[in-house]
Amino acid sequence: MSGPTETFNFQAEISQLMSLIVNAVYQNKEIFLRELISNASDALDKIRYQSLTDPSVLDSGKDLKITIIPDLANKVLIIRDTGIGMTKADLINNLGTIAKSGTKAFMEMVQETKDASMIGQFGVGFYSAYLVADEVEVISKHNDDEQYIWRSSAGQNFTVTRDTVNEPLVRGSEIRLHLKEDQLDYLQERRIKEVVKKHSEFISYPIHLIYQKEVEKEVPADDSEEAADDEEKDENKPKIEEIEDEDEEENKSSKTKKVKQNETVDEELNQTKPIWTRNPDSIQQDEYNAFYKSLTNDWEEPLATKHFSVEGQLEFRSILFTPRRAPFDLFEGKKKRNNIKLYVRRVFIMDDCEELIPEWLNFVKGIVDSEDLPLNLSREVLQQNKILKVIRKNLVKKCIEMFTEIAEDKDNFNKFYEAFGKNIKLGIHEDSQNRAKLSEFLRYNSTKSADETTSLKDYVTRMPEKQKYIYYITGESRQAVESSPFLEVLKRKGYEVLFLVDPIDEYAVQQLKEFEGKELKSVTKEGLEFDDDEEDKAKFEAQKKELEPLCATVKEILGDKVEKVEVSNIISDSPCVIVTGQFGWSANMERIMRSQALRDSGGMSSYMASKRTLGLQPTHPIIRELKEKAAADKNDKTVRDLVNLMYETSLLASGFNLEDPSTYVNRIYRMIKLGLSLDDDEVAAVADSDAPALEEVTESNMEEID
Repeated sequence: MSGPTETFNFQAEISQLMSLIVNAVYQNKEIFLRELISNASDALDKIRYQSLTDPSVLDSGKDLKITIIPDLANKVLIIRDTGIGMTKADLINNLGTIAKSGTKAFMEMVQETKDASMIGQFGVGFYSAYLVADEVEVISKHNDDEQYIWRSSAGQNFTVTRDTVNEPLVRGSEIRLHLKEDQLDYLQERRIKEVVKKHSEFISYPIHLIYQKEVEKEVPADDSEEAADDEEKDENKPKIEEIEDEDEEENKSSKTKKVKQNETVDEELNQTKPIWTRNPDSIQQDEYNAFYKSLTNDWEEPLATKHFSVEGQLEFRSILFTPRRAPFDLFEGKKKRNNIKLYVRRVFIMDDCEELIPEWLNFVKGIVDSEDLPLNLSREVLQQNKILKVIRKNLVKKCIEMFTEIAEDKDNFNKFYEAFGKNIKLGIHEDSQNRAKLSEFLRYNSTKSADETTSLKDYVTRMPEKQKYIYYITGESRQAVESSPFLEVLKRKGYEVLFLVDPIDEYAVQQLKEFEGKELKSVTKEGLEFDDDEEDKAKFEAQKKELEPLCATVKEILGDKVEKVEVSNIISDSPCVIVTGQFGWSANMERIMRSQALRDSGGMSSYMASKRTLGLQPTHPIIRELKEKAAADKNDKTVRDLVNLMYETSLLASGFNLEDPSTYVNRIYRMIKLGLSLDDDEVAAVADSDAPALEEVTESNMEEID
């Protein structure tokens, strides 16, 4: 017989809350189990804390654990803990008549977002049970009181009865959820394991699942049954007595048969203990590797591990891993922004918290377990949470430390840079605070490094005393930049030039203005100056003055195609080159922007496009001969045609694309025909009518031009 049943009315706000939960439709109903396990863990924490000052409170039971029992026959899910338990007054106050301060705030939020997963933040996580159950019973036993049953079907009231019916609990609470017909999936062993692994795998106390499993067992065959069956079959046949020898007797006695039986299984679901709570000195690398594989489902071991804790104004622990290889979808737009799992006091909260780590570190995997964040953060709270900003700052700092440790091993760093070099460059573009530190990780091929890459630090140590700048060239490929005319004079002077051939380099170098006080200088842009002596400067000034008429003629012929034409001292073997304005796009950047699928054809492209300057090499034979011909007759058709041809060729050599390739191709074909001394009629027949006409050129004239 149970004791007398007392009925109590729910406090008005709790009644509204339960009505909202019961009648609304939510997608993420599985969070009920997370909330109830978290509550059970809190109850176990309380009894453990009490036992520190009064060990006798554990006399009723020293085994601190959580047990989940699915009862398929009665459609009931049981969650049991051996925590502190609740007295009759606790049951009435905590589960019914005293509304938590956050109840109203939660109801407002949930009506807007239709997302019940934040329920624990408002201190009303227990009521998430009504997401899946239409009736809830709480049986609880506190050391200072009898065992009571709290029961409610989410109406206006609940009942509390002294329990004399159920098995004594010794201490703790047992929650019985009478599941709704459409939520019976939560009685399945597979589903319970899935939810516990996702949300509660690292709870400090063991979580046991007790369930029935059908197994096949071998049992001795029952001879009497077999004999009875045989007699029924053979009763119409004449009976023959057989004499069995001893061997047959033994065979018969050893006969077995397989039968299916139900077996009760008690399985611990959270055997992977929260490794981050342990002292790093006591953990072997094998343990970190095993944890990494269970966390990420990666088949390889991590390249580097960083285990640390932060204490002080806020407290959190973290383990970060650098994988060995980049995933194929690392920069996929729809991909998850990061791979850091956020826990609050060992309870999993989310794995897509964008505020936790910057996008350029999206390849780093790991966990963060905070003691200070509220359980179940909403997106709005996250964005304004100062604790999260401090955690983010610390994570970035520790990631950079981890990369520095990787850089100590050359082979490992080469693997790291090959996989995640783009991320480092993205970090330089986006992270102004850590730009200087990240620049130390950059590696480039150069004119002096052969097949090895060089760091900016090594580059600076090799700089001659006269060299003021760190020189670099951007381009489509290493092969393209190695033969660039821009390197001619720099190589002669012994200056090293870095090859930046990754598209993201263009963005990174715009932000990275200097390294260790040395300014980075593009060799393809104007304003490149060398520390020449007075004699060289005077000689160059004289050459500039001498070629002023030719520069004016070339500018007149090319018109708006170039900003200006001037004498250049950055080339030695090529007749001319095209440099871009100091503050616009380089030729390579222009190529990158033009290849964008969704590029803006006007707007920014029009005023960021390179201002082109044609630089002439004053001592080159072609330039000298062109000067003579232009001086004789600047309107000479041959001069005009050769200037256009020279300009278009230098466009290609300088990394630009031709705006009208067909005109250029026709010019080249006509030059080939003239070189082969084909007659004029044939030349005229194949020439493009729109292309500028070539003057009749004799063999002697061709030789002069050559």
